[in-house]
Amino acid sequence: MSEIKQEAQEDHSSEEIQIKSWRGSAMKILSWGILLAFLGLLTWGLVKVQSGPVNRGIAPDFTLTNFEGETITLSELRGQVVIINFWASWCPPCRDEAPYLEQTWRKYKDQDVVFIGVDYVDTDAEALAYIAEFDITYFNGPDLGTKISQAYNIQGVPETFFVAKNGELRDVNIGPLFPPVLDDKIVELLAEPYSEN
Repeated sequence: MSEIKQEAQEDHSSEEIQIKSWRGSAMKILSWGILLAFLGLLTWGLVKVQSGPVNRGIAPDFTLTNFEGETITLSELRGQVVIINFWASWCPPCRDEAPYLEQTWRKYKDQDVVFIGVDYVDTDAEALAYIAEFDITYFNGPDLGTKISQAYNIQGVPETFFVAKNGELRDVNIGPLFPPVLDDKIVELLAEPYSEN
């Protein structure tokens, strides 16, 4: 009888060892899985950052609400040249280009050209003070949750994207714009043929 009891104890001990071994293996697999998932996410983030801003293909669509509550949707502007400028009130180079942007907007606003200012990581009060300081009259609104800037993969501010009449991105300018860069790009985009087909 004691042999049976001893065998039962040995079987029970063997099962405990197997369970402990299984748990140890499962924890190792789980740990490696978590590590690999983390490394994959880190790699994806680095590739995205290093890829630079979007500058070809159809411009990522968005709807922006301005500081007065009006909205504009990029895809509804087909047939017009669109200039998208990412800026912030705390950005010195943005201040450098602001007068040129407004001057150029006023020059081309009646020629199927639309300017959209996307305010990046700013407070409404500071953004509105900036708009008033430079007497900016083109459409401007805050990039809530940085969704638009993420879609365009901006690297910082200012950045300006040039959208052709057919909705395709033609170029991006990283840094402030100075004459005649914006004028030249608008003239080039206005000269492109456009068909609604």
